[in-house]
Amino acid sequence: MERLGTGIGWRPEIAEAVEAMPGIDWVEAVAENVCPGHVPDSLLRLRERGVTVVPHGVSLGLGGADRPDEGRLADLAARAETLGSPLVTEHIAFVRAGGALTASQPLEAGHLLPVPRTRDALDVLCENIRITQDALPVPLAVENIAALFSWPGEEMTEGQFLYELVERTGVHLLIDVANLHTNHVNRGEDPAKALAELPVEAIAYVHVAGGFERDGVWHDSHAHPVPRPVLDILADLASRVSPPGVLLERDENFPAPQELERELDEIRRTLTTAPAEGRTVRPSSDTASPDTDAVQDTGPTRQRLALAQAALLSALVAGTPAPEGFDRVRLKVESRALCAKRADVVAKVAPELPEILGATAYRPAFLSYARCRPMTGGYRRDALDFAEHLLDSGGPGDAGARRELERWWRERSGPTPPAAHPGARLVRAARSALHRGRPALRSA
Repeated sequence: MERLGTGIGWRPEIAEAVEAMPGIDWVEAVAENVCPGHVPDSLLRLRERGVTVVPHGVSLGLGGADRPDEGRLADLAARAETLGSPLVTEHIAFVRAGGALTASQPLEAGHLLPVPRTRDALDVLCENIRITQDALPVPLAVENIAALFSWPGEEMTEGQFLYELVERTGVHLLIDVANLHTNHVNRGEDPAKALAELPVEAIAYVHVAGGFERDGVWHDSHAHPVPRPVLDILADLASRVSPPGVLLERDENFPAPQELERELDEIRRTLTTAPAEGRTVRPSSDTASPDTDAVQDTGPTRQRLALAQAALLSALVAGTPAPEGFDRVRLKVESRALCAKRADVVAKVAPELPEILGATAYRPAFLSYARCRPMTGGYRRDALDFAEHLLDSGGPGDAGARRELERWWRERSGPTPPAAHPGARLVRAARSALHRGRPALRSA
Protein backbone atom coordinates (compact mmCIF):
# COMPACT_ATOMS: atom_id res chain seq x y z
CA MET A 1 0.00 0.00 0.00
CA GLU A 2 1.51 3.33 -1.07
CA ARG A 3 2.05 6.22 1.31
CA LEU A 4 -0.64 8.85 0.89
CA GLY A 5 0.44 11.65 3.22
CA THR A 6 -1.98 14.26 4.56
CA GLY A 7 -5.37 14.73 2.91
CA ILE A 8 -8.86 16.15 3.26
CA GLY A 9 -12.31 14.94 2.31
CA TRP A 10 -13.27 16.54 -1.00
CA ARG A 11 -16.78 17.98 -1.04
CA PRO A 12 -18.34 20.22 -3.72
CA GLU A 13 -18.94 22.98 -1.15
CA ILE A 14 -15.21 23.33 -0.43
CA ALA A 15 -13.79 22.22 -3.79
CA GLU A 16 -12.22 25.59 -4.57
CA ALA A 17 -10.72 25.87 -1.10
CA VAL A 18 -9.27 22.35 -1.28
CA GLU A 19 -7.59 23.11 -4.62
CA ALA A 20 -5.93 26.17 -3.08
CA MET A 21 -4.74 24.49 0.14
CA PRO A 22 -0.99 24.03 0.49
CA GLY A 23 0.40 20.61 1.38
CA ILE A 24 -2.58 18.51 0.32
CA ASP A 25 -1.22 15.17 -0.87
CA TRP A 26 -4.53 13.43 -1.54
CA VAL A 27 -8.30 13.72 -1.25
CA GLU A 28 -11.14 11.32 -0.60
CA ALA A 29 -14.45 11.65 -2.46
CA VAL A 30 -17.75 9.95 -1.60
CA ALA A 31 -17.93 7.32 -4.32
CA GLU A 32 -21.69 7.54 -4.84
CA ASN A 33 -21.39 11.28 -5.57
CA VAL A 34 -18.94 10.81 -8.46
CA CYS A 35 -20.22 9.71 -11.86
CA PRO A 36 -17.48 8.14 -14.02
CA GLY A 37 -18.72 9.96 -17.12
CA HIS A 38 -19.03 13.33 -15.39
CA VAL A 39 -16.17 13.68 -12.92
CA PRO A 40 -16.23 17.16 -11.33
CA ASP A 41 -13.72 19.55 -12.90
CA SER A 42 -12.15 20.17 -9.50
CA LEU A 43 -11.25 16.48 -9.09
CA LEU A 44 -9.88 16.38 -12.63
CA ARG A 45 -7.65 19.37 -11.91
CA LEU A 46 -6.40 17.77 -8.71
CA ARG A 47 -5.64 14.55 -10.57
CA GLU A 48 -3.72 16.50 -13.24
CA ARG A 49 -1.57 18.00 -10.46
CA GLY A 50 -0.74 14.51 -9.18
CA VAL A 51 -3.08 14.60 -6.17
CA THR A 52 -4.36 11.10 -5.39
CA VAL A 53 -8.15 10.67 -5.28
CA VAL A 54 -9.64 7.79 -3.27
CA PRO A 55 -13.33 6.82 -3.70
CA HIS A 56 -15.01 6.22 -0.33
CA GLY A 57 -18.18 4.13 -0.58
CA VAL A 58 -21.13 4.45 1.78
CA SER A 59 -23.84 2.20 0.35
CA LEU A 60 -22.48 -1.34 -0.16
CA GLY A 61 -23.55 -2.53 3.28
CA LEU A 62 -20.72 -5.06 3.63
CA GLY A 63 -21.93 -6.01 7.11
CA GLY A 64 -25.46 -6.76 5.90
CA ALA A 65 -26.90 -10.24 5.54
CA ASP A 66 -27.21 -10.02 1.74
CA ARG A 67 -24.30 -10.51 -0.62
CA PRO A 68 -22.99 -7.26 -2.14
CA ASP A 69 -25.05 -6.01 -5.06
CA GLU A 70 -23.27 -6.64 -8.37
CA GLY A 71 -24.36 -3.29 -9.78
CA ARG A 72 -22.99 -1.35 -6.82
CA LEU A 73 -19.72 -3.29 -7.04
CA ALA A 74 -19.40 -2.52 -10.76
CA ASP A 75 -20.05 1.18 -10.08
CA LEU A 76 -17.40 1.26 -7.36
CA ALA A 77 -14.87 -0.47 -9.61
CA ALA A 78 -15.62 2.00 -12.42
CA ARG A 79 -15.02 4.96 -10.12
CA ALA A 80 -11.67 3.56 -8.99
CA GLU A 81 -10.55 3.10 -12.59
CA THR A 82 -11.80 6.51 -13.71
CA LEU A 83 -10.00 8.28 -10.86
CA GLY A 84 -6.83 6.18 -11.14
CA SER A 85 -7.15 5.35 -7.44
CA PRO A 86 -4.68 3.12 -5.58
CA LEU A 87 -7.43 1.68 -3.38
CA VAL A 88 -11.15 1.82 -2.56
CA THR A 89 -12.68 2.14 0.91
CA GLU A 90 -16.00 1.16 2.45
CA HIS A 91 -17.51 0.61 5.91
CA ILE A 92 -18.02 -2.29 8.28
CA ALA A 93 -21.72 -1.63 8.59
CA PHE A 94 -25.16 -2.59 7.36
CA VAL A 95 -27.39 -0.04 5.67
CA ARG A 96 -30.46 -2.07 4.69
CA ALA A 97 -32.39 -5.12 5.87
CA GLY A 98 -35.48 -7.17 5.10
CA GLY A 99 -36.25 -8.47 1.64
CA ALA A 100 -35.97 -12.03 0.35
CA LEU A 101 -33.97 -13.49 3.26
CA THR A 102 -36.70 -12.53 5.72
CA ALA A 103 -39.72 -12.49 3.37
CA SER A 104 -40.43 -8.95 4.56
CA GLN A 105 -40.46 -5.41 3.20
CA PRO A 106 -36.98 -4.13 2.28
CA LEU A 107 -35.90 -1.32 4.59
CA GLU A 108 -33.23 1.34 4.12
CA ALA A 109 -31.46 2.94 7.08
CA GLY A 110 -29.98 5.85 5.13
CA HIS A 111 -27.11 5.56 7.61
CA LEU A 112 -24.27 3.26 8.68
CA LEU A 113 -25.38 0.88 11.43
CA PRO A 114 -23.11 -1.38 13.51
CA VAL A 115 -22.88 -5.11 12.93
CA PRO A 116 -22.90 -7.42 15.95
CA ARG A 117 -19.40 -8.61 16.88
CA THR A 118 -20.37 -12.24 16.71
CA ARG A 119 -19.08 -15.27 14.82
CA ASP A 120 -22.15 -15.28 12.59
CA ALA A 121 -21.69 -11.64 11.59
CA LEU A 122 -17.96 -12.13 11.07
CA ASP A 123 -18.51 -15.14 8.78
CA VAL A 124 -20.92 -13.15 6.61
CA LEU A 125 -18.70 -10.05 6.59
CA CYS A 126 -15.66 -12.09 5.54
CA GLU A 127 -17.51 -13.62 2.61
CA ASN A 128 -18.91 -10.24 1.55
CA ILE A 129 -15.44 -8.73 1.65
CA ARG A 130 -13.98 -11.54 -0.45
CA ILE A 131 -16.72 -11.01 -3.03
CA THR A 132 -15.93 -7.29 -3.06
CA GLN A 133 -12.18 -7.83 -3.33
CA ASP A 134 -12.72 -10.07 -6.36
CA ALA A 135 -14.85 -7.41 -8.06
CA LEU A 136 -12.47 -4.47 -7.57
CA PRO A 137 -9.42 -3.61 -9.68
CA VAL A 138 -7.56 -2.23 -6.64
CA PRO A 139 -7.19 -3.20 -2.95
CA LEU A 140 -10.06 -2.65 -0.50
CA ALA A 141 -9.85 -1.04 2.94
CA VAL A 142 -12.74 -1.13 5.40
CA GLU A 143 -13.58 1.40 8.12
CA ASN A 144 -14.67 0.96 11.72
CA ILE A 145 -17.84 2.99 12.32
CA ALA A 146 -19.26 5.10 15.14
CA ALA A 147 -22.29 3.78 17.01
CA LEU A 148 -24.85 5.04 19.51
CA PHE A 149 -25.70 1.59 20.85
CA SER A 150 -24.34 -1.93 21.30
CA TRP A 151 -25.71 -5.29 20.22
CA PRO A 152 -26.55 -7.72 23.04
CA GLY A 153 -24.53 -10.93 23.26
CA GLU A 154 -21.42 -9.73 21.44
CA GLU A 155 -18.57 -12.26 21.47
CA MET A 156 -15.55 -10.08 20.60
CA THR A 157 -14.13 -6.64 21.22
CA GLU A 158 -13.72 -4.31 18.26
CA GLY A 159 -9.98 -4.95 18.10
CA GLN A 160 -10.45 -8.73 18.18
CA PHE A 161 -13.16 -8.54 15.52
CA LEU A 162 -10.96 -6.48 13.19
CA TYR A 163 -7.88 -8.61 13.83
CA GLU A 164 -9.68 -11.78 12.80
CA LEU A 165 -11.27 -10.02 9.83
CA VAL A 166 -7.83 -9.05 8.49
CA GLU A 167 -6.40 -12.49 9.20
CA ARG A 168 -9.18 -14.24 7.28
CA THR A 169 -9.46 -11.89 4.29
CA GLY A 170 -6.22 -9.90 4.01
CA VAL A 171 -8.30 -6.73 3.77
CA HIS A 172 -6.74 -3.38 4.67
CA LEU A 173 -8.10 -1.18 7.44
CA LEU A 174 -9.25 2.43 7.44
CA ILE A 175 -9.16 3.38 11.11
CA ASP A 176 -11.32 6.33 12.13
CA VAL A 177 -9.95 7.66 15.42
CA ALA A 178 -13.01 9.90 15.82
CA ASN A 179 -15.18 6.77 15.73
CA LEU A 180 -13.01 5.18 18.44
CA HIS A 181 -13.70 8.25 20.56
CA THR A 182 -17.43 8.04 19.79
CA ASN A 183 -17.54 4.41 20.87
CA HIS A 184 -15.62 5.30 24.03
CA VAL A 185 -18.27 7.85 25.05
CA ASN A 186 -21.32 5.92 23.85
CA ARG A 187 -20.34 2.32 24.56
CA GLY A 188 -17.63 2.61 27.20
CA GLU A 189 -14.96 1.06 24.95
CA ASP A 190 -11.31 1.91 25.65
CA PRO A 191 -9.61 3.34 22.51
CA ALA A 192 -6.16 2.32 23.75
CA LYS A 193 -7.31 -1.27 24.20
CA ALA A 194 -8.80 -1.29 20.69
CA LEU A 195 -5.55 0.03 19.22
CA ALA A 196 -3.51 -2.53 21.18
CA GLU A 197 -5.59 -5.36 19.72
CA LEU A 198 -5.58 -4.07 16.13
CA PRO A 199 -3.32 -5.44 13.39
CA VAL A 200 -1.87 -1.95 12.94
CA GLU A 201 0.35 -3.11 10.08
CA ALA A 202 -2.86 -3.52 8.01
CA ILE A 203 -3.81 0.17 8.29
CA ALA A 204 -4.13 1.87 4.89
CA TYR A 205 -4.98 5.28 6.30
CA VAL A 206 -6.69 7.12 9.14
CA HIS A 207 -9.75 9.37 9.43
CA VAL A 208 -9.91 12.34 11.80
CA ALA A 209 -13.17 14.24 12.37
CA GLY A 210 -15.14 16.31 14.84
CA GLY A 211 -18.43 15.88 16.66
CA PHE A 212 -20.29 17.03 19.76
CA GLU A 213 -21.71 15.64 22.98
CA ARG A 214 -25.32 16.08 24.05
CA ASP A 215 -26.96 14.46 27.08
CA GLY A 216 -24.10 12.01 27.49
CA VAL A 217 -24.20 10.89 23.84
CA TRP A 218 -21.42 11.69 21.38
CA HIS A 219 -22.64 12.53 17.88
CA ASP A 220 -20.12 11.94 15.09
CA SER A 221 -21.31 14.96 13.13
CA HIS A 222 -18.37 15.70 10.81
CA ALA A 223 -19.58 19.28 11.21
CA HIS A 224 -17.51 20.48 14.17
CA PRO A 225 -13.81 21.07 14.92
CA VAL A 226 -11.65 18.07 15.82
CA PRO A 227 -11.59 17.86 19.65
CA ARG A 228 -8.50 17.18 21.75
CA PRO A 229 -9.54 13.61 22.76
CA VAL A 230 -9.62 12.60 19.08
CA LEU A 231 -6.15 14.05 18.51
CA ASP A 232 -4.94 12.18 21.60
CA ILE A 233 -6.15 8.89 20.10
CA LEU A 234 -4.40 9.82 16.84
CA ALA A 235 -1.20 10.39 18.82
CA ASP A 236 -1.59 7.00 20.51
CA LEU A 237 -2.04 5.31 17.12
CA ALA A 238 0.95 7.20 15.66
CA SER A 239 3.10 5.98 18.57
CA ARG A 240 2.29 2.39 17.54
CA VAL A 241 2.61 2.65 13.76
CA SER A 242 3.37 5.31 11.16
CA PRO A 243 0.10 5.46 9.20
CA PRO A 244 0.51 5.71 5.40
CA GLY A 245 -2.10 8.46 5.26
CA VAL A 246 -4.25 10.66 7.48
CA LEU A 247 -7.33 12.53 6.29
CA LEU A 248 -9.51 15.27 7.79
CA GLU A 249 -13.25 14.73 7.25
CA ARG A 250 -15.77 17.58 7.16
CA ASP A 251 -19.22 17.05 5.63
CA GLU A 252 -21.15 20.21 6.49
CA ASN A 253 -21.09 23.48 8.45
CA PHE A 254 -17.85 24.25 6.61
CA PRO A 255 -15.61 26.84 8.26
CA ALA A 256 -13.30 29.29 6.50
CA PRO A 257 -10.46 27.65 4.55
CA GLN A 258 -7.98 29.02 7.08
CA GLU A 259 -9.69 27.05 9.85
CA LEU A 260 -9.51 23.83 7.86
CA GLU A 261 -5.81 24.48 7.20
CA ARG A 262 -5.29 25.08 10.94
CA GLU A 263 -6.87 21.69 11.72
CA LEU A 264 -4.67 20.00 9.12
CA ASP A 265 -1.58 21.63 10.66
CA GLU A 266 -2.66 20.35 14.09
CA ILE A 267 -3.02 16.83 12.66
CA ARG A 268 0.49 17.05 11.15
CA ARG A 269 1.93 18.23 14.49
CA THR A 270 0.22 15.37 16.29
CA LEU A 271 1.79 12.87 13.93
CA THR A 272 5.30 14.33 14.09
CA THR A 273 5.41 14.70 17.88
CA ALA A 274 4.09 11.22 18.74
CA PRO A 275 6.81 9.02 20.33
CA ALA A 276 8.13 6.42 17.89
CA GLU A 277 9.66 3.89 20.29
CA GLY A 278 6.77 1.44 20.15
CA ARG A 279 6.01 1.66 16.44
CA THR A 280 5.41 -1.48 14.43
CA VAL A 281 7.48 -1.87 11.28
CA ARG A 282 5.15 -2.62 8.39
CA PRO A 283 6.02 -5.95 6.73
CA SER A 284 6.64 -5.91 2.97
CA SER A 285 3.40 -7.85 2.39
CA ASP A 286 1.42 -5.00 4.06
CA THR A 287 -1.24 -7.31 5.51
CA ALA A 288 -1.64 -10.85 6.69
CA SER A 289 -2.19 -13.50 4.06
CA PRO A 290 -5.89 -14.32 3.80
CA ASP A 291 -7.06 -17.65 5.15
CA THR A 292 -8.73 -19.22 2.14
CA ASP A 293 -8.66 -22.83 3.35
CA ALA A 294 -12.10 -22.93 4.93
CA VAL A 295 -15.03 -22.53 2.56
CA GLN A 296 -18.35 -22.77 4.37
CA ASP A 297 -22.03 -22.51 3.61
CA THR A 298 -23.15 -19.16 5.02
CA GLY A 299 -26.79 -19.60 3.96
CA PRO A 300 -28.21 -20.40 7.43
CA THR A 301 -25.87 -17.85 9.02
CA ARG A 302 -27.06 -15.16 6.64
CA GLN A 303 -30.68 -15.89 7.46
CA ARG A 304 -30.06 -15.64 11.21
CA LEU A 305 -28.24 -12.35 10.72
CA ALA A 306 -30.94 -11.11 8.34
CA LEU A 307 -33.70 -11.70 10.88
CA ALA A 308 -31.76 -9.92 13.63
CA GLN A 309 -30.89 -6.92 11.47
CA ALA A 310 -34.42 -6.62 10.07
CA ALA A 311 -35.90 -6.61 13.58
CA LEU A 312 -33.47 -3.91 14.69
CA LEU A 313 -33.91 -1.71 11.61
CA SER A 314 -37.69 -2.04 11.81
CA ALA A 315 -37.56 -0.77 15.39
CA LEU A 316 -35.42 2.17 14.29
CA VAL A 317 -37.34 3.28 11.20
CA ALA A 318 -40.83 1.75 11.40
CA GLY A 319 -41.71 2.08 15.08
CA THR A 320 -41.90 -1.64 15.88
CA PRO A 321 -40.88 -2.81 19.40
CA ALA A 322 -37.17 -2.87 20.20
CA PRO A 323 -35.66 -6.37 20.05
CA GLU A 324 -34.85 -7.94 23.39
CA GLY A 325 -31.54 -6.96 24.97
CA PHE A 326 -31.10 -3.56 23.30
CA ASP A 327 -30.96 -0.28 25.21
CA ARG A 328 -34.37 1.16 24.33
CA VAL A 329 -33.37 4.70 25.23
CA ARG A 330 -30.38 4.57 22.90
CA LEU A 331 -32.50 3.11 20.10
CA LYS A 332 -34.89 6.05 20.46
CA VAL A 333 -31.95 8.45 20.17
CA GLU A 334 -30.77 6.60 17.05
CA SER A 335 -34.28 6.61 15.60
CA ARG A 336 -34.57 10.38 16.02
CA ALA A 337 -31.11 10.83 14.48
CA LEU A 338 -32.07 8.73 11.46
CA CYS A 339 -35.24 10.81 10.91
CA ALA A 340 -33.27 14.04 11.20
CA LYS A 341 -30.67 12.81 8.74
CA ARG A 342 -33.40 11.78 6.28
CA ALA A 343 -34.89 15.26 6.49
CA ASP A 344 -31.50 16.90 5.89
CA VAL A 345 -30.50 14.68 2.97
CA VAL A 346 -33.91 14.89 1.25
CA ALA A 347 -33.67 18.68 1.53
CA LYS A 348 -30.34 18.48 -0.33
CA VAL A 349 -31.52 15.93 -2.91
CA ALA A 350 -34.75 17.84 -3.54
CA PRO A 351 -34.09 21.47 -2.50
CA GLU A 352 -37.39 22.52 -4.09
CA LEU A 353 -39.34 20.91 -1.23
CA PRO A 354 -38.21 23.32 1.53
CA GLU A 355 -38.70 26.16 -0.94
CA ILE A 356 -42.27 25.10 -1.76
CA LEU A 357 -43.32 24.31 1.81
CA GLY A 358 -41.30 27.00 3.53
CA ALA A 359 -38.19 26.43 5.63
CA THR A 360 -40.12 26.34 8.91
CA ALA A 361 -42.88 24.01 7.65
CA TYR A 362 -40.78 21.50 5.72
CA ARG A 363 -38.90 19.90 8.62
CA PRO A 364 -41.81 19.17 10.99
CA ALA A 365 -43.88 17.87 8.06
CA PHE A 366 -41.08 15.54 6.95
CA LEU A 367 -40.33 14.30 10.47
CA SER A 368 -44.01 13.50 11.00
CA TYR A 369 -43.97 11.50 7.74
CA ALA A 370 -40.67 9.73 8.49
CA ARG A 371 -41.53 8.51 11.99
CA CYS A 372 -43.91 5.88 10.70
CA ARG A 373 -42.91 5.47 7.05
CA PRO A 374 -39.55 3.77 6.55
CA MET A 375 -37.35 4.53 3.57
CA THR A 376 -37.43 1.69 1.06
CA GLY A 377 -35.69 2.99 -2.05
CA GLY A 378 -33.07 5.64 -1.33
CA TYR A 379 -33.31 9.37 -0.79
CA ARG A 380 -34.66 10.40 -4.19
CA ARG A 381 -37.50 7.91 -3.85
CA ASP A 382 -38.00 9.16 -0.29
CA ALA A 383 -38.48 12.73 -1.53
CA LEU A 384 -41.15 11.61 -3.99
CA ASP A 385 -42.89 9.43 -1.41
CA PHE A 386 -42.96 12.34 1.06
CA ALA A 387 -44.51 14.67 -1.52
CA GLU A 388 -47.09 12.01 -2.45
CA HIS A 389 -47.95 11.43 1.21
CA LEU A 390 -48.38 15.14 1.81
CA LEU A 391 -50.67 15.54 -1.21
CA ASP A 392 -52.75 12.48 -0.34
CA SER A 393 -53.25 13.72 3.22
CA GLY A 394 -54.59 17.07 2.03
CA GLY A 395 -51.49 19.16 2.54
CA PRO A 396 -49.99 21.61 2.31
CA GLY A 397 -52.67 23.97 3.62
CA ASP A 398 -51.71 26.86 1.38
CA ALA A 399 -53.40 26.44 -2.00
CA GLY A 400 -50.50 27.93 -3.94
CA ALA A 401 -47.97 25.68 -2.23
CA ARG A 402 -50.19 22.68 -2.94
CA ARG A 403 -50.38 23.49 -6.64
CA GLU A 404 -46.61 23.93 -6.79
CA LEU A 405 -45.98 20.67 -4.91
CA GLU A 406 -48.43 18.83 -7.15
CA ARG A 407 -46.66 20.17 -10.22
CA TRP A 408 -43.24 19.20 -8.80
CA TRP A 409 -44.41 15.67 -8.00
CA ARG A 410 -46.12 15.21 -11.39
CA GLU A 411 -43.03 16.30 -13.33
CA ARG A 412 -40.95 13.65 -11.58
CA SER A 413 -43.42 10.81 -11.08
CA GLY A 414 -46.07 10.91 -13.76
CA PRO A 415 -49.79 11.06 -12.87
CA THR A 416 -50.81 12.94 -9.74
CA PRO A 417 -51.34 10.81 -6.61
CA PRO A 418 -54.95 9.61 -6.29
CA ALA A 419 -57.18 11.51 -3.86
CA ALA A 420 -59.46 9.87 -1.33
CA HIS A 421 -62.62 11.61 -2.62
CA PRO A 422 -64.08 10.03 -5.82
CA GLY A 423 -64.90 13.38 -7.38
CA ALA A 424 -61.39 14.65 -6.83
CA ARG A 425 -60.01 11.44 -8.34
CA LEU A 426 -62.03 12.05 -11.52
CA VAL A 427 -60.81 15.64 -11.76
CA ARG A 428 -57.20 14.52 -11.32
CA ALA A 429 -57.61 11.75 -13.86
CA ALA A 430 -58.91 14.31 -16.39
CA ARG A 431 -55.96 16.59 -15.63
CA SER A 432 -53.50 13.73 -16.06
CA ALA A 433 -55.06 12.80 -19.39
CA LEU A 434 -54.87 16.43 -20.47
CA HIS A 435 -51.20 16.68 -19.51
CA ARG A 436 -50.40 13.42 -21.27
CA GLY A 437 -51.81 14.95 -24.42
CA ARG A 438 -49.37 17.88 -24.18
CA PRO A 439 -45.82 16.69 -24.93
CA ALA A 440 -44.34 19.93 -23.65
CA LEU A 441 -45.61 19.14 -20.14
CA ARG A 442 -44.37 15.57 -19.96
CA SER A 443 -41.57 14.72 -17.58
CA ALA A 444 -38.30 13.77 -19.20
